[in-house]
Amino acid sequence: MHSPADVPSVGSEPAKVVNLDADVTAPHPLHEPESFLATYPDVHFIDLLIADMNGIVRGKRIDRSALTRAFERGIALPASLFALNIQGTTVEETGLGMEIGDADRICLPIPGTLCLEPWQKRPTGQLLMTMYELDRKTPFFADPRYVLQRVVERFRELGLKPVSAFELEFFLIDQENITGRPQPPRSPISGKRPASVQVYSMDDLDEYAEFLEDVIEAAHEQGIPADAIVAESAPGQFEVNLHHVEDPVKACDYAVLLKRVIKNVAYDHEMDTTFMAKPYHDQAGNGMHVHISLERDGHNAFAPDEQGNLSDHLRWAIGGLLEVLPQYMAFLCPNVNSYRRFSPNFYVPCSPTWGIDNRTVAVRVPGGDAENMRIEHRLAGADANPYLLMAALLSAIHYGITNRIEPPPMTEGNAYEQHEPSLPTNLRDALRQLEGSEMMKDYIGEEYLDVFVLCKESELEEFERTISDLEYMWYLHTV
Repeated sequence: MHSPADVPSVGSEPAKVVNLDADVTAPHPLHEPESFLATYPDVHFIDLLIADMNGIVRGKRIDRSALTRAFERGIALPASLFALNIQGTTVEETGLGMEIGDADRICLPIPGTLCLEPWQKRPTGQLLMTMYELDRKTPFFADPRYVLQRVVERFRELGLKPVSAFELEFFLIDQENITGRPQPPRSPISGKRPASVQVYSMDDLDEYAEFLEDVIEAAHEQGIPADAIVAESAPGQFEVNLHHVEDPVKACDYAVLLKRVIKNVAYDHEMDTTFMAKPYHDQAGNGMHVHISLERDGHNAFAPDEQGNLSDHLRWAIGGLLEVLPQYMAFLCPNVNSYRRFSPNFYVPCSPTWGIDNRTVAVRVPGGDAENMRIEHRLAGADANPYLLMAALLSAIHYGITNRIEPPPMTEGNAYEQHEPSLPTNLRDALRQLEGSEMMKDYIGEEYLDVFVLCKESELEEFERTISDLEYMWYLHTV
């Protein structure tokens, strides 16, 4: 992670932080929609996007004639959008559905996010939105973007600015899949399906070069700072790295939009993708690593002292992240399938550990020069909501710093051989830890935790009621 001064502008305006105290009833400056429509006269539709609890992008498609009005007045969407389960059904126990008449709230544009969708055959624009109460002043409590903003505000009170970036893994899979089981697509060049693990393989990159190049180009056209793609630890698996930015909310915007870019560019190449945490039982899963440092007065607060000792802020941040890790595990691994990733053979840490330049631990401090000192959190799956993931990590970091929590001894060598697994291994246990955490109630808000836990418990109960094929195979004719 470079120093903040090195952050590039990749086809977009600099990152902006929403002022939660500002009066947003005033219309956004209309030069943005007017300039966009004048620049792209062939655009007839604009997609208004907002990410739900699961990080799934939802919204409305409007005609170009309605774009200026969307900037002036916003659009109405139901509050229940943030009480949807993974199947897109409202979880009524949250109280955000029929109990309030499935009432609307107002979604307002996020300035600087209006851009083209490069994959569309018919020129189409897109615009990110965030939800407010009907007064247009009060952010809606259940919008994950606002959940993160509240945590970021606490760092401003300390004179600290989080700098962050994501690494996002995904699988390419066949678009046509009769069996319902995923498999890697045939290479557009050789016609063969990848079948072996070739980490960092340049040949694998060449096999899918046109698709991967189109992903990077489409990301840059949308101002998403994607700067590298590598072949990962399973057939058809790749990782896209996002350049760090000074605003963690903007970093999450980029992660959400990058997923959409990858999916839609893959469709153009007659392939599909999955960010499912563990699509293959015998291969590595999809992770989402997060890099975080803290800036104070233009300098890295994690930089070591003149003797090379770790800074207080870095030690305390690591201490906080590890001490309360089980309490925020459900935000890192929010689905039943998420916990199938955890195996020592696939570089997924199973205990709260840390080390320097050690990829077997949960919290890694990468090697490098002092000004690039940072934390890499290695537990989350690619199925996590980036806003909630970032909110959880920053909450734990802030908690560690304000309480001056020292980390446990550093792990050198293979952490899997030195530490017994101790983190929650299933969604039910993780939800219990989250629900009982006073620390997470303080940072995330008890009202939001209730909504999140109720939605996930609803999914879990349905999953557990479903009789699997394996149960029929084992029990139907044997007991």
